[in-house]
Amino acid sequence: MTELLKRKSVDFLVEQFWRKGYLTLSRKFGTYLPEPTSVGGFEVDIVARQKNKYAIGLTLNDEDLKDQNILLNKLKYLATRQTRKGNMPVMLFVGVKEENFNEVKMIIDQFEEDIRKNLKLFQITERQTITKRRTVDRSQPLFS
Repeated sequence: MTELLKRKSVDFLVEQFWRKGYLTLSRKFGTYLPEPTSVGGFEVDIVARQKNKYAIGLTLNDEDLKDQNILLNKLKYLATRQTRKGNMPVMLFVGVKEENFNEVKMIIDQFEEDIRKNLKLFQITERQTITKRRTVDRSQPLFS
């Protein structure tokens, strides 16, 4: 059951990358794309690119939030990454469930300004599917 939740959260984070115009290079739980390699010993969920800019995607669940020191080090390390060529900063997209959003936001607010610039925090929420039934007025004949 937890793998299904992780898969859904990675899917929602991929949608956020697409909305921002990024092309997904590798992702966890993907069918056609390879799994991303670990960055500095930390597992990442998505690696994406937009022209010459790169981004890393990470989803956080309740288990990740239990140990604050590891989470703090992980976020700081991944937010300060740079590309090999050109030393351009790599964006870090962090996806968090609604109930943990404020807690992670408080952690990120403690970082320095240059680290916060490279971090984007997103809420991972289940979208409600809205279906509208078309009501057809059957009292009038369609053809006479």
